[in-house]
Amino acid sequence: MTTEEEAEQASSQEERELHIMRQSAQALAEVVVRIGSHFRRAEVRTREGRYLQGLLAAVERKNGWQMAEALGEANAHGVQRLLEEADWDEEAVRDELRSYVIEQLGEPGGLLVVDETGFVKKGKKSAGVARQYSGTAGRRENSQVGVFLSYASSQGAAFLDRALYLPEEWTQDRVRCREAGIPDEVAFARHRGTGQADARPRVCGGSAGSVGAGRYGLWLR
Repeated sequence: MTTEEEAEQASSQEERELHIMRQSAQALAEVVVRIGSHFRRAEVRTREGRYLQGLLAAVERKNGWQMAEALGEANAHGVQRLLEEADWDEEAVRDELRSYVIEQLGEPGGLLVVDETGFVKKGKKSAGVARQYSGTAGRRENSQVGVFLSYASSQGAAFLDRALYLPEEWTQDRVRCREAGIPDEVAFARHRGTGQADARPRVCGGSAGSVGAGRYGLWLR
């Protein structure tokens, strides 16, 4: 290959990469606008867009401080305020993102995938924390367990929903639940993932199959 051909090939590759970057930026802007309607204040909508940029950044751990650093911010206050104090409808945002995912990736052979992730914790105050099996640690640990729902098709895969698993010791102690901000109507589910059983018709009108994952009752019927 001549030097001229090599330069032409490099230029073509650069153009393809720039095209992908422009498409990605356009898609992100579309998502920001779609979910922005569920954030009442303009400042929070701006913060929401920056938060999404942080989630897509090449950051090893997506905690508040590292995301703030990637966004060029002096501290994590803005990121933390969005998650803890800002007024926005998180369930409506979830539903909006679900609709977007199905529009972009939906097909008759799509799958709903349920899996769990353990978060090792110290102390007893964090909601749902208990000595229980954590797949992350590979043993019983003082931890929280999150149950996550994703959609997968030949077009790609995306996260859809989440739920915190509450051990029976928590649901039997309503005072402890209230102190942690857990509503009284949240009951004990013997199988992690119970409550996602209606996900197929709710998420994609019955167009997706299902696959269970994990050793502890993670399933869809």
